[in-house]
Parts: sequence; structure tokens; C-alpha cells
Amino acid sequence: MAKLLDLFCGAGGAGMGYHRAGFGEIVGVDINPQPRYPFEFVQADALEYVVEHGHEFDAIHASPPCQGYSIMRNLPWLKNREYPMLIDPVRELLEGVGKPWVIENVMGAYLPAGWLCGTMFGLPFYRHRAFESNWFWMQPGHPKHQVTVAVAQHSRHPNPVNTEWRKTHDGALAAEGMDDTRRRDRNGQSYPQHAGANWKRAAEAMNIDWMKREELTQAIPPAYTEYIGQALIQNLGHRGYF
Repeated sequence: MAKLLDLFCGAGGAGMGYHRAGFGEIVGVDINPQPRYPFEFVQADALEYVVEHGHEFDAIHASPPCQGYSIMRNLPWLKNREYPMLIDPVRELLEGVGKPWVIENVMGAYLPAGWLCGTMFGLPFYRHRAFESNWFWMQPGHPKHQVTVAVAQHSRHPNPVNTEWRKTHDGALAAEGMDDTRRRDRNGQSYPQHAGANWKRAAEAMNIDWMKREELTQAIPPAYTEYIGQALIQNLGHRGYF
């Protein structure tokens, strides 16, 4: 039975994907309380925990805080804030543990990594995320985006992947998942992200029914780590872990 350590676990989007992939035991670690984390949870500093306990697991997933790498940090009300930049120290520690590992983050982190998008799994959103690993996995094909783009006046990045407003061809949730602050609906009207019932649409699209709105904004769609997890289990089998 494969055992996974889920660092910076949040409310468990990544952990749920690994569970669905077949990992029998999952332990989540986060410095903040996570009362809705669906598996065993330890409130602790993730870096300290992996040094002390990383060797006890078959594989390790880490989702260091993404705010410092996100395009959203350039918004006027966020640009002067300081955020932890933990990818490099996390990678160094994981290499020291010597187990198969995955580091996930936003595309702005520029990881030397493959990446996933909701459309790769037939899901009605984009939400690009990069997955770096010390083992090989095959990235699925990426369907061409069908997207209408409207750039907010304060946006400094009129790039179709990073613009602030957009909608998919079917009017569902769009690029970068729920990271944008505002979005346009099916009729082209803008609305605040996560206002009213919109976040519930996001939860349904992501196949997450246990999180609250604030937790959902930081969540990884479980479909992503289910795909990664299936490849990881195969890799572990080839290494003779079980």
C-alpha cells in the first residue's frame, strides 16, 4: 500500500487526486489548521516535517505557496506585498530525502516541468498548473483553447493565458481556473469571482464538494493529481517499492 506525504496540503485537492489514483495512505501537512482535509492531517511546518519524516513515505507531493509566483501579484493592491518563495528550498530538501517527489505550482513559477490543464481531462476550465518531478511522466495532449478575452484596464499582462477576464466556448469556468478576480458570464457580463453561487459552479466543475469558497480558490483539481498519481504508482512499482 503506497504511502504519500502531501506537503502544504491546504484543504486536500491534491491529496484527493492521489487517493483516487490508488495511494492507500495519505498524510497532509500544513502550517495552518485544515479542518476539512479528508485524510490524516498534521499541523506543522512543512519544511521541518519533511526533514524529520520524509523518509517514512513512498513518495512526496509539495505545493509551496504560489502567491509569490502568480501573475496576480502584479495587481495594484497586491504588488507591494511580500510572499514566501519556497520552491528552491523545498526542492533541495526533497532531493535530500531521496524519494520520488512532485512539486506543483502556478505557471509563473517557471518550473522545469510538465503542466496540466482542465481541458486535458474534459473539464470546463483551464487552470494551468506545472508539476516538476524527479521521475518521468507523460503529459497528455492539450486541446486548443476556445476563448473570448477581455482585458481589465489595470491588467499589465494582455496574454490570453494570463488575462483577467475570459470565458470558454461553452461559457463555463475559464483560464487559470479560479485565480482571476473577475470573469465574464455567458452573455459577456462581468461578475466578481466566487460571488454568490459562482464558487459552487467551480466546486462542481472541479469535483470538490467538501471545501468552502476560500479553500477552493487555492485548490488543485483532483483530476490533475489523479493523473500524476497513477503515473507515480507505476513508477514506484518499477522501482520495486511494492
